[in-house]
Amino acid sequence: MPESTPPNHGIRSSPHADAKTQLSVTGLNTAAEQRPLATAQFRLVMISFLAAGIGLLAGVIAFLLYKLIGLFTNIAFYGHFSSAFVSPRHAIAHLGLWVIPIPVIGGLIVGVMAKYGSSKIKGHGIPEAMEAVLVNSSRIQPRVAILKPISAAIAIGTGGPFGAEGPIIQTGGAFGSLVGQLLHTTASERKVLLACGAAAGMSATFNTPIAGVILAIELLLFEFKSRSFIPLVIASTLATAVHMQLLGAGPMFRVTAMDFDVPRGLPFYLLLGGLCGLAAVGFTRLLYWTEDLFEKLPIDEVWWPAIGAFGLGIIGYFVPRVLGVGYDTIGDILNANLALSALIVVMLAKSAALAISLGSGTSGGLLAPMFMSGAAMGGAFAMALNKVFPSAHLSPGAFALVAMGAVFGAASRATFTFIIFAFEITRDYNSVLPLMLVSVIADGVCMLLMPSASIMTEKLRRRGLRIPHEYEADVLHYMTVSETMDQEISSIPAAMKIGELADRIARGEPQVTVHHGMIILDEQGELVGVITRGDVMRALDKDPSGVITVLEAGSQNVVVTYPDEALHEASEKMLRYNIGRLPVVDRTDPRKVIGYLGRPGIMAARLRRFNDEYVREPGWFKGFRKSAG
Repeated sequence: MPESTPPNHGIRSSPHADAKTQLSVTGLNTAAEQRPLATAQFRLVMISFLAAGIGLLAGVIAFLLYKLIGLFTNIAFYGHFSSAFVSPRHAIAHLGLWVIPIPVIGGLIVGVMAKYGSSKIKGHGIPEAMEAVLVNSSRIQPRVAILKPISAAIAIGTGGPFGAEGPIIQTGGAFGSLVGQLLHTTASERKVLLACGAAAGMSATFNTPIAGVILAIELLLFEFKSRSFIPLVIASTLATAVHMQLLGAGPMFRVTAMDFDVPRGLPFYLLLGGLCGLAAVGFTRLLYWTEDLFEKLPIDEVWWPAIGAFGLGIIGYFVPRVLGVGYDTIGDILNANLALSALIVVMLAKSAALAISLGSGTSGGLLAPMFMSGAAMGGAFAMALNKVFPSAHLSPGAFALVAMGAVFGAASRATFTFIIFAFEITRDYNSVLPLMLVSVIADGVCMLLMPSASIMTEKLRRRGLRIPHEYEADVLHYMTVSETMDQEISSIPAAMKIGELADRIARGEPQVTVHHGMIILDEQGELVGVITRGDVMRALDKDPSGVITVLEAGSQNVVVTYPDEALHEASEKMLRYNIGRLPVVDRTDPRKVIGYLGRPGIMAARLRRFNDEYVREPGWFKGFRKSAG
């Protein structure tokens, strides 16, 4: 065998591991095993401090973006310099038809920025943050952190029917990623910092710290661990504190007391859940159908946002409420200040304006416009039912709130996030039951009709990325070595000659062929080394006489595992030291071998998980029938 072929011992470290990191069978590895734990604790403290800074920064960024949107809105629609957050819909009275070209100007500017600045500023931002986590080791370019909020402020300030939350989430995530790139961090730590920025952005926008944390877990982290949860909570809390200081302590939408009519209204909420699911599927398909249409245009993509903005301008001229963020309109819907006809018009016009604008590749957030459309649909649903069933007395505001959270939650597959979000903006515990019911029904409809993608992940799916929508604890984390280890040990005496061992392997003796690696025991039956078939071949190449002992040919630096150790810890040792098998020893006596763990033992855990998921076991009823017969 060539000398360059690396051995794959069950006991030897990888070429990148030095003597200080190797485990031994002498019991002197306690400090080495404790060192990673102490390092992880220190890193958690460090990441938490960084998360605190990111949270404060995201809160300030959210405030500045609000002011920037207000500045562009005042300049574009009212002709004066002011950073007050105003709605452009009131400008129709004095602008008339001139309201149509204003969004076009903004679309042209954004198109140029996307073409010559960064294409990552296009869209609503969250899929781009997800892509950075999945394929780019959580690295986001610095230019995105600058261009995204500016482009979003221009698009929204010139009438774009978007929310500020998506750009703030992406911008906060970008700054978190940049902090991770400036310092010496792992890809996992950068992911946590990116998620902290995104959670802080969500929290700073809507004053919803819990929803911000859950959003990051559901859409960016793809995990629930203390190493990420603690920094997330810190960042979200401090971002919310900044929001309270700069924008006030109240929720984003001030709503009056609502009657959720539980339990009498539950049958109507069941119907609403199905309707919300269909609406989520319908809008998702509408958005990507619109994107496909723009892709077919025979002109440069720099012009696409302007074309979409022209369509927006026309819609905005007839329905001014679709222009801008529309927080005031959402408040009117939640407080039941709009008539049934107005709700239907707002629902349809806002959806069309959002699809044509965002589908053109401009910059802006999805949350606020989908909240408006969903809330309008819920309010209209309640009003229509009240006309059909006058005795129902359903609250349009309550149904609007529930639909607002359910539609976007189902479309994004972040149902838990938006159950909590809708609860946080009302802070009314009575909303929880209908929110839960409607949201999960809507999510179920989306799962049936769109099983492989969501409004957040469809774009990434088209790029060939597979995004998980469901999470569960890894079976390797809760199964121990003792549950899958092989108790049939292939052991040989340390004094055996290589030639003898080679002959026994050639004859196919079970004791030396059951495993690729064989455990070497001394005269007292204690572990002293491990030898593999590769070691035997290399030893015979060097000395064909085969007179050296197996202990000399094998390795005495043994990496071991313990029966009470989790399988993921054992598998990490295999990866760290580039080995495929581990002797299982007693913790109190690390030379006493009690088992053997190879790759099949790891796969056995996966097989057990597979069987738990898919193999049906006979139920009691079947057994009862047999006994009765």
